[in-house]
Amino acid sequence: MTTSPAPKALHHHARRMAGRDPHEPHRVSTPLELLFDLTFATSFSLAAAELAHMLAEGHVLSAVAGFGFAGFAICWAWINFSWFSSAYDTDDWIYRVMTMAQMIGVLVIAIGLPRLYTSIEHHEHVDNSVIVLGYVIMRLALVSQWLRAAKQDPARRRACLTYVTAVSVAQVGWIVQIFVDFPFGATLALSAALMLVELAGPVLAERRDGGTPWHPHHIADRYAAFAVIALGEGVVGTVASLSAVIEAQGWTMDAALVSVAGVGLTFGIWWVYFIVPSGEVLHRHRDRSFVWGYGQMLVVTAIVATGAGLHVAAYFIEHNSALGPIATVLATAIPVGVFLASIHALYAYLMRRVDPLHLVLLAASAAVIAVAIVAARLGVDVAVCLAILMLAPAVTVVGYEAAGHRHLAEALAERDAAPRRLD
Repeated sequence: MTTSPAPKALHHHARRMAGRDPHEPHRVSTPLELLFDLTFATSFSLAAAELAHMLAEGHVLSAVAGFGFAGFAICWAWINFSWFSSAYDTDDWIYRVMTMAQMIGVLVIAIGLPRLYTSIEHHEHVDNSVIVLGYVIMRLALVSQWLRAAKQDPARRRACLTYVTAVSVAQVGWIVQIFVDFPFGATLALSAALMLVELAGPVLAERRDGGTPWHPHHIADRYAAFAVIALGEGVVGTVASLSAVIEAQGWTMDAALVSVAGVGLTFGIWWVYFIVPSGEVLHRHRDRSFVWGYGQMLVVTAIVATGAGLHVAAYFIEHNSALGPIATVLATAIPVGVFLASIHALYAYLMRRVDPLHLVLLAASAAVIAVAIVAARLGVDVAVCLAILMLAPAVTVVGYEAAGHRHLAEALAERDAAPRRLD
């Protein structure tokens, strides 16, 4: 992935945070942003490992609940930083130090993930105290950045202060949740309400209060980098599964199938992700960024869960799993299905059209997933089932390479010919 050069400035001097040009050419991820992303590799690794471990122990509902909470916390921490940086990356010493502080906060969030999963597994008070501490560290830096932008960019002061308010109100709510011992159900309800506050803040700031100068191609590139970080879990899961097969059986055909299946799934997911022309459409229709951006959280967590599913297969092969073969295959098949459905849905939303080709590809992918599950039900080896499952994203890849590019070109041409309007 290419990176854009740092803004031309003497970094030992603070620069005015007046906002970046949202039409700046060749704007992609900076080296500092890519460094920041590395902290999320650790967070995703811990979240996926805990998910796989709890699934293998048979605690399915607790595993899914813990992963859902962890996935939102990780993705939202990344989103908070990335959208601000798209609008106000000055790359001066103040901005760099504040970014370092946020990186520390992300690592603290990662440290708190095992405690969160354990508390949910034992149906105790949801222990997100360490995660909230990480958010406090992050948000002290983030709020100071928004306040700096509000002061130095008067034209967008109202939007910046809306971000400050939403972030601060939500954070107070999370802190209260630590000190008040709510019942488990009440905790989930309060968490859902606080998540809605988190999600509402950007909508109010961007639509009601004037918005910020985020860059559509830059933000699309940032999400692509985030997806690649998530795909690292597919590699980890492949290595875990392959190691389990070799340990149990040696270098057999199953080892080859697991290797091909893991790499094939990871590569296929990567290929399918870039089918959606995000940057081009967002450049023309900025109002479509909310559904697209929030939908990306489901896409990214599904990618991470796929890697965790491959790790569950490793536990099964090692005979260290309470799950049967069908549940083991489902642990990978479900997130793969969620990923493919989400990608096709985002494509349809951005393009404002339901392409019959995409419906056919999605239906064919669903059929492949069903075949893998039925094969597991009939007693086919898990390694073979994973190899079948690998074909699900491959269906979309082959179909898109055969005809999808032409369909996309036609859709973009129709878009360019249509008059501009607000969504």
